[in-house]
Amino acid sequence: MKLFTLPDRKEVEPGAVHAPVMDMHKIDPFYDELFKGLRAKIEYKIDMVDLRVLAVSSAIAGEGKTLTAINLAANMASTGRKKVLLLDLDFRKPSVGKMLSFPKGPGISDYLWGTVPKEEIIRKATMPGLFVIPVGKTNSSPADTLAGEKFRSFLQGLRSQFDLVIIDTPPVLPVPDAVTISEQVDAFIMLFRLSYTPHHLFRKALEEIGERKIMGVVLNGEEKKSDKYYSRYYGHYYKKVAQ
Repeated sequence: MKLFTLPDRKEVEPGAVHAPVMDMHKIDPFYDELFKGLRAKIEYKIDMVDLRVLAVSSAIAGEGKTLTAINLAANMASTGRKKVLLLDLDFRKPSVGKMLSFPKGPGISDYLWGTVPKEEIIRKATMPGLFVIPVGKTNSSPADTLAGEKFRSFLQGLRSQFDLVIIDTPPVLPVPDAVTISEQVDAFIMLFRLSYTPHHLFRKALEEIGERKIMGVVLNGEEKKSDKYYSRYYGHYYKKVAQ
């Protein structure tokens, strides 16, 4: 199980911005470089084992899983090597569409209820190669819906349509949705937010998913080192790149 770190980003709390996909060049260069590093490590792994469906989750709410899923999907698509789909499965608290400023419309829940065809729920993002399926209407019993054969067949179809499907799931412990789909996804990336997530709850979430399904853990909220720190170890290289 690998450990990835991200700096503290109080200015990008869930629901606050949509710039990471819509205008990636405006992101803090340091933050962007960390996501590129995360992308490279994950891309190497998925190419080795032909992984197609990757879920991003956390033990509890507020750890940054949605923002991580969005940035990871955008970074994967930005290279032009992969056709990427970002799927929002957080039925109770959908955030992907809101963060990307998508207008309201049908989503995965509408398709699973049989009210719209699949073609009407897949939306193109402004970044070439990136597609998004929002939640659509909220669902009072998402775990039952996700456990059904229609969702299983739908996800199987996405495997042949896209090079990579990244799923933003609800947190593991409050609701059973992430565990419900765990056998249908290839791997999980778990978020752990420093000074926020109780260790015992994180361990419990790992047990719920099963360690064999977990590709790695993203350690969120690490304090960003100063420019002086980076100059000490990397000279002026990082500063030049960031300009």
